[in-house]
Amino acid sequence: MLVYSPSIPARLHYVCGFIGKELTGKPFELTDNKKIFLDAPGAKINYSPDRIGDNEYWLRPHSLLFETGIREQVLLVFELNGNKAFFGTEGDLSFDIFAAIFYLLSRYEEYGPQQKDVYGRYDHKNSLAFRENFLDKPLINSWIQAFKQELIKKFPSFTTHNSPFTFIPTYDIDEAYAYKYKSWIRRAGAAARDLLNRNWKDFSLRKKVLANQVPDPFDSYDWLDNLHDRSGLQPRYFFLAAHKTGKYDKNILPRETAWQALARKHASKYNIGIHPSWQSGDDPSLLQKEIATFEKTTGKTILSSRQHFIRFRLPITFRQLIAAGIMEDFSMGYGSINGFRASVASPFYWYDLESESTTNLLLYPFCFMDANSFFEQKFTPQQALEEMRRYYVDVKKVNGTFISIWHNTFLGTANLFSGWREIYEQFVEEVT
Repeated sequence: MLVYSPSIPARLHYVCGFIGKELTGKPFELTDNKKIFLDAPGAKINYSPDRIGDNEYWLRPHSLLFETGIREQVLLVFELNGNKAFFGTEGDLSFDIFAAIFYLLSRYEEYGPQQKDVYGRYDHKNSLAFRENFLDKPLINSWIQAFKQELIKKFPSFTTHNSPFTFIPTYDIDEAYAYKYKSWIRRAGAAARDLLNRNWKDFSLRKKVLANQVPDPFDSYDWLDNLHDRSGLQPRYFFLAAHKTGKYDKNILPRETAWQALARKHASKYNIGIHPSWQSGDDPSLLQKEIATFEKTTGKTILSSRQHFIRFRLPITFRQLIAAGIMEDFSMGYGSINGFRASVASPFYWYDLESESTTNLLLYPFCFMDANSFFEQKFTPQQALEEMRRYYVDVKKVNGTFISIWHNTFLGTANLFSGWREIYEQFVEEVT
């Protein structure tokens, strides 16, 4: 596929790379030479203000891809063949699909001053997808599928490529154990709180766990191993490796033998990544230390990450990850609601809007997290199962990548999460 534009800015180059790979398996070719374009045989897209030939698919551009910097955009959303669209324009397609995809993938709306949620994160309620009710849809993938049919209709010999549907289960190990392996100060403090609040059941369970009479409620590791072996899934694990505990960093410390044994066990069998601590979001120097500790413990080079509490700021956090050697990040989603933060169910490279450049940081978007369903959306296990099923079907329909996040805490035996292990097992057995 050849794309003509009078100029080829970095934004156009980026989005043609993404769409090209989704449609044909490789980036679109670009030219700013009108004669080369007109003389070229085969499928071609004219991305310019005017039609210039007969044998072309004409997309009349919005100005977004030819701008630099961030400015307020007028977003008039309309219905098109059952989907939402914006950046309406003339041409063979009634909206600028290139500019619209770029706007969503670059997370354009997340730059500059905006309302934050209680954890200081970009509030999903500000997003176009939430306001216009398409947060629960992999809209970009649907657009591309429809665009593919348009191009095939125009150019019957146009060869397309279908990405295979993929399911990647992922797990965050924020708090490896409920009671075991914690410092005596933490154990004593927790026991005192149980007694003070008359939580006799918790106090009794804590004693039994510490006496090795019953399993720790958060210990779901062998159960998960068995599930993966039966299903043939290849999961990803992300470990919190904070060097000291804090309000939001509650894992046992990496110096503990139990933490090291757990990390090594998973590193020997699965693809592992760092779960940068909350503290590292305030002190970037901690990220390198946490990665170094994880690498020393496991003997593995750490190239992937997911932010704790899905806490990141653009472009700061992603630049810090790149500087630390991270190549893949699995944080593209919300920590406050399930859905498609970037309106896509395919991995994509992060575009740094401030430097106007495509980076080598590959983002893997997730659409379902257990904690969102439980804490934020107040779902029952059965409602969460239905939600997972719906997202799975929608992503499979567009040959996307379905990524879920679960925590070991939900999949153990804690009374608080009763029923969640069972619905996850049911889901995995249904789809594998």
